[in-house]
Amino acid sequence: MPLQRLRRAWRRLFSAYHPEDSLAEFTLPAVTLGLLIGSLLCFTNLYFGLQTGFISMMSLQSALIGFLISKMLPTPLSPQEIIVVQTTAVATATMPLAAGFVGILPALGLINEERDGQPPIHLSWISGIGWSLAVAFFGVFLSPPLRKQAIIEEKLAFPSGTATAQLISVLHDMPAATTTDVRQRRGYQTIEDEEHAEPLLQDSDTTPLRSTPRGSDPDGPSVKQTGWHELIWSFLVSAIMTLAAYFFPIVVAIPLFGNYLAREWAWTFTPSLSYVGQGIIMGFPTTLSMNLGMFLGWGILSPISKYAGWAPGPVGDMTTGARGWILWVSLAIMCADSLVSLTPLVFETLVDVIRRKAGYRGDDSSTKKEDNEVETEDRLVPYRWVYMGWAVSVVVGTFLVWIVFGHEGIKPWATILGYILGGLLSVLAVRALGETDINPVSGLGKISQLFFAWIQPGNIVANIIAGGVAEAGAQQAGDLMQDLKTGHLCRASPRAQFFGQLIGSSFSILVTTSAYSLYTRAYPIPGPSFPAPTAYVWLSFARLLRDGQLPEKSGLFMVIFAISFGLLASVKTYAARHQLWWAKWIPSGVAFAIGFLNTPSFSIARLIGGILEYVFRTRYARDDSDIRLIIVASGFVLGEGVTSVISLVLRTFGIGAVSCWGCGHGMCGGCGA
Repeated sequence: MPLQRLRRAWRRLFSAYHPEDSLAEFTLPAVTLGLLIGSLLCFTNLYFGLQTGFISMMSLQSALIGFLISKMLPTPLSPQEIIVVQTTAVATATMPLAAGFVGILPALGLINEERDGQPPIHLSWISGIGWSLAVAFFGVFLSPPLRKQAIIEEKLAFPSGTATAQLISVLHDMPAATTTDVRQRRGYQTIEDEEHAEPLLQDSDTTPLRSTPRGSDPDGPSVKQTGWHELIWSFLVSAIMTLAAYFFPIVVAIPLFGNYLAREWAWTFTPSLSYVGQGIIMGFPTTLSMNLGMFLGWGILSPISKYAGWAPGPVGDMTTGARGWILWVSLAIMCADSLVSLTPLVFETLVDVIRRKAGYRGDDSSTKKEDNEVETEDRLVPYRWVYMGWAVSVVVGTFLVWIVFGHEGIKPWATILGYILGGLLSVLAVRALGETDINPVSGLGKISQLFFAWIQPGNIVANIIAGGVAEAGAQQAGDLMQDLKTGHLCRASPRAQFFGQLIGSSFSILVTTSAYSLYTRAYPIPGPSFPAPTAYVWLSFARLLRDGQLPEKSGLFMVIFAISFGLLASVKTYAARHQLWWAKWIPSGVAFAIGFLNTPSFSIARLIGGILEYVFRTRYARDDSDIRLIIVASGFVLGEGVTSVISLVLRTFGIGAVSCWGCGHGMCGGCGA
């Protein structure tokens, strides 16, 4: 049989790298399934990322879909193979953010020659491949040593990784992934940044899961009652809604308070099931914070800036309009929230380094630390691979960045510093993610931009590129750590996950670059259909660092809101660290700021999802492991993301809307508004 020959060839290929059975879960079906799922999620993430800046790890969804598909195979996958599926899929799915396709590259395309002294940069397909290769791997090589410190020694929680392990235990009828049933705050799902978390089922200690032999059929009741049925109907409903919106654009641009407010003030409603699904995944506290920001930004500050003459242009204009004016307030909130949240982590990291250094100088017999590693050497990633791989990725990446952008774009020595800074920021990203389930890459990105504004002043391109290089490592290492936490709890081989990460990242280079090229051919980016809001954040901050000029009166409001949310973030951080139940109800500064960046249409749909999540969790969920709503939300998100590919093909061939009825408010992107 061809499939059997492929499997034998696969085993022979990797037999040189590990003894027999040391990587039993690293199988051809697991990796192939992970690549297929990850490719679909990659398109989905690119689609939503260009629309709202929202990117999801999709760890839970990858594990769930992988499990459901594996049940149709002659031999179902084991829990450890499902983890390889999930790890490979996540590495494939998150490349749009890791390589900056939703922020960095659109920002380079917004550069204005008259204002910035150089023309905009639009990468070709081959240049996009080169740039992706430059940043795709060095974060992966950082993950093994960070795993040793954060997961094995410090035993950080990584709530999303723990939640995925809990889901796998439910699906395979295994002992629970936790021994502590502590209700935590709902996890976030992020914008360009921020919170790559899944819905949190339970908090966790690090009690490992026992595995189930491959080939067994341990379906629990929840899987039999949910599974494919809920996933398929929610997928189909969302897909039909997406196609209807393409042919009849008014479906996703409903004027909330009449055509005037829709046309002049962007108050429309998008009844997108995918955004409802995102709201379910994000949870009610986060969506509530986002909508409070939306109300303040678009309902109060936007009219004030317009009528006061501070933002005289059209409200939706990012340069002279209210949307561009409130962007600065949003940026101040993000920076203040990230700075306050990171401060205790930086302090603890420095104290830990000092203590370790002092201990090393002391008596070896009294300071020798017990090794808590539970895996054997043949299942771990050798450190020589890490050192060699990281060095090669930096050298090759620096060369590729120089080839793609040229010597005038960024100096090679600045790119190398970007990689080094990315490695340092990765430590903070992993610590923050492990403790709070938030990967603060937005704040870390601003730190990198500040650094490069100092070492290479006045160069907008260098600031954005080098900042993107540093951010890529922090984002990728943090996200992959969630997968490694899941693998640790479920006793999956770290080496198998490492291989899955490398393969997923490699394959995603082609998928992401090709998808982005298709989108840029069919739509203007940024444009009405894909505004790419985080691109303006990157470019605006780079210009601020160069010019020091702000829109009229925006500086005053930035200071007021930065101080306010700095204080709020300190209270939230204190409450979260002491595990106080009310911590989750303190508004998140990052989520609040996202409400400024996105038009009301997206935030309102997410709030509906958040409310559904809250009602289900408090009234209808059987217990903390009830995954029915998670499956429905996954179907909603995947339905629109996958069907968007069909819309992209239709647009490429010149097939547009059937009717523009009701689009008199001018907010229907599909009608050329």
